[in-house]
Amino acid sequence: MIRVDRPHGRISRIMMGASAATLMIALAGCATNGTMTTGSLGRRAAPRVSQMTPSQLADAERRIGALYDQKPDDRRIGMSYATILRMTGDNDQALAVMRQMAIKFPNDREVLAAYGKAQAAAGQLEQALSTIERAQTPDRPDWRLLSARGAILDQLGRTDEARNAYRKALDIRPNEASTLSNLGMSYVLTGDLQTAESYLRKAAAQPDADTRVRQNLALVVGLQGRFKEAERLATEDLPKEQAEANMAYLEKVLSQQNSWKKLSASNKDGGKTG
Repeated sequence: MIRVDRPHGRISRIMMGASAATLMIALAGCATNGTMTTGSLGRRAAPRVSQMTPSQLADAERRIGALYDQKPDDRRIGMSYATILRMTGDNDQALAVMRQMAIKFPNDREVLAAYGKAQAAAGQLEQALSTIERAQTPDRPDWRLLSARGAILDQLGRTDEARNAYRKALDIRPNEASTLSNLGMSYVLTGDLQTAESYLRKAAAQPDADTRVRQNLALVVGLQGRFKEAERLATEDLPKEQAEANMAYLEKVLSQQNSWKKLSASNKDGGKTG
């Protein structure tokens, strides 16, 4: 069985350094929380951004980038382009795009929210927190902003505040998959993998769960030494390219604590923990 130090041990350092983007699953979909499609921007029956394979994301980045070059003042195109850029890992360019959108639409709540998420993805956590809080309205709080705020607070080490934000988001939108996933990953950061798994399983069971939720669950299962189950969760019902990308991610994170060889070796015992 893989040893997990609590509460500020090796696993916390790994998760903070290697998978901040996974923790911040609520940030990945910009103001649309991952449900944006590119069909309205020039392609019919396009998949959701969160369900695109790497090659589909690269194609979407080229197409929407061309539209952005033509219409840099178009709010919808700019926000869509920033979302795609973050999904492909180009956080600095996504931030630059959203900075321009925030200048052009300084009072637009949705733009401010997306700008805060871009700041967080680029590592500007304190600035992101300020922007997210400025976008929020106390009389009509947005669950997406509360979940995003929680993810930022988790990265700042303000765990209790983060979990309080997630629970407030769940009060507004019960059983929302991305918020449950964020809450689960919060427990990963403090080494409580069993609690993390319970929230992530609940998240994965929701009808709005996407592949990133299952990737988080696979990661937590793998960190507990159940390699075969983690591999199944990371690859089942996915196109080959996406399954391979998920496995590459899982291997990368687990290998950082020298876990991959241990987990592979455990296959001889059927993937059981000891």
